[in-house]
Amino acid sequence: MTTKRACVIGWPAKHSRSPKLHGYWIEKYGLDGDYRIEEVTTDDFPAFIMNLAGHGYVGCNITMPHKDAAFQLSVPDDRAKGVGASNTLYFDNGVLRSTNTDVEGAMGALDQASPGWDKHTKSAVIMGAGGACRAVIYGLIERGIETIHVANRTYEKAVDMQTRFGDRVKPAHWDDLPKLLAGAKLLINTTSLGMKGQPPLEVDISGLAPDAVVCDIIYVPLPTPLLADAKARGFKTANGLDMLLHQAVSGFELWFGKRPEVTRELFDLLAADIAKA
Repeated sequence: MTTKRACVIGWPAKHSRSPKLHGYWIEKYGLDGDYRIEEVTTDDFPAFIMNLAGHGYVGCNITMPHKDAAFQLSVPDDRAKGVGASNTLYFDNGVLRSTNTDVEGAMGALDQASPGWDKHTKSAVIMGAGGACRAVIYGLIERGIETIHVANRTYEKAVDMQTRFGDRVKPAHWDDLPKLLAGAKLLINTTSLGMKGQPPLEVDISGLAPDAVVCDIIYVPLPTPLLADAKARGFKTANGLDMLLHQAVSGFELWFGKRPEVTRELFDLLAADIAKA
């Protein structure tokens, strides 16, 4: 039996929890597999991807800053096309294809935090307008959310989200947040604010609806100050670690032929690792 190998490619990438995550599943299911970290610069990335099989890999995860380049260098599916970026690459009869599992990662985290949330939520507020925002918007539209407010410090980037996804997306200035959050049922932070080493996220969530769900895609620290505040106020919370776990499922299945299960044991394993950071 030939060992199947996959990797995560980024610059930098040493901080990635993906090897521990995929390694857990490889061991749990008794597979002949391996998962590694590849730190590849922007200049070297195209050549590395074009020779991915030559490096011994059946596929890979893509992290910053390579997701847009990965999209261009592969055959993207409809989901990757919708987001405009790829985070998971795999071979299909020798063809290098790609998808974007950040979508199912975000939706999976929300489903876990509040099963059925999409059945009684008509609108959402997203903070930030970068690549993660695109994946979240795509997922919300798939779930039938009618109105998606995108607030960003650079207003033009929020307008770009409307241009890409249509009139369901309502661009907003950062200063509009207090008005947007009044009575809101779903708030999602896709910025880096609140992450360890980054400026704090200063937002008043006291006006959210009593049954609101608050999601933060950051997982260092765990929980973030935003989620700690939300939990203290009695809101349901979806965290970045759950998003990481759920986005990893499809890639693992594509590479190793086994659809893995997201469990509390796995969450606790990675949460303990994050606590050491």
